[in-house]
Amino acid sequence: MLTEEQIRDSLKGVLVPAVMRSIEGLNMVREIHVSAQRVNVTLASTGLTAGAQGWIKAKTKAAIEKLNKVNEITIEFTEAKPKELNEIRHIITVMSGKGGVGKSLVSSLIAIALKRQGYEVGILDADITGPSIPRMFGITTRPDGSESGLLPVLSRSGVELMSINLLLPSEDEAVIWRGPLISRAITQFWEEVLWGRLDYLIVDLPPGTADASLTVMQTLPISGVIIVFTPQDLTTMIVKKAIRMAQQMGKPVLGVVENMSYLYVPEIDKRVELFGKSCGEEMARVAQAPLLGQLPIDPELAKLCDDGNIERYNAEVVDQLGRSLSQAVSAKTK
Repeated sequence: MLTEEQIRDSLKGVLVPAVMRSIEGLNMVREIHVSAQRVNVTLASTGLTAGAQGWIKAKTKAAIEKLNKVNEITIEFTEAKPKELNEIRHIITVMSGKGGVGKSLVSSLIAIALKRQGYEVGILDADITGPSIPRMFGITTRPDGSESGLLPVLSRSGVELMSINLLLPSEDEAVIWRGPLISRAITQFWEEVLWGRLDYLIVDLPPGTADASLTVMQTLPISGVIIVFTPQDLTTMIVKKAIRMAQQMGKPVLGVVENMSYLYVPEIDKRVELFGKSCGEEMARVAQAPLLGQLPIDPELAKLCDDGNIERYNAEVVDQLGRSLSQAVSAKTK
């Protein structure tokens, strides 16, 4: 007799067309009943058009038929809200006290590094008025979905993305909104997007400690915060405010990342600290958290971001960033 586990395994190959993740990975398989040689499967219709439902129903039935132990198969759909289906193990926010320090870059590199480790990863771009993540990933595809929810867009390497820039008529369209509207948009990205089952959701916050950051801290079940900064004295002073905010909100600081830490000149085999002496260790002490990484100024990385090919960037510092974060999360959750 067939088991529910065997059926679930067979459904891992049934992909949702718009996002190219399996119905099992998106947690859309709600119920499976097996009796004698009959199987009844109930799927969530969240984010699916009528055409997509028909396609998935046919593929689901075909996948079960291959098990060769079934005489009758019934596939049904039921309504469910995205937040009822989302199962995310760790939600990590990336923040700073000011703009221009590279939060979006760090968010993207962290997601890429974690994906290379085999984790299922998504990025929620909460920088509503200054979204840049879609450009770095080279994504212009509009999210698919229905009245019941939105489906994130999948990057080339399999990172789920949702950003306001993917919903605008053009990427250079200005978002001129007051705080309450920005906060509402962030809440919708959390509650009305079908993220499914993820190991990590990286939330790229806008600069500062105002409405948007407060909304994320209060609304999302944050696992921890990563603080991004650059070596300048002014930056370190302002970033300490972000650290204080995380601590006052009761959110653990998982670590700090120093961006633009140095420029490596291969001709003389030397690191040049363009923005002053590194303050990574000092910031780690202030945050009472580990220094996760020090990212260099790398012309190759800048070009890849401009060309929408950030996922092609291969450097040990990125892999180390992912490993350090995994260790920090494990340490906090023990």
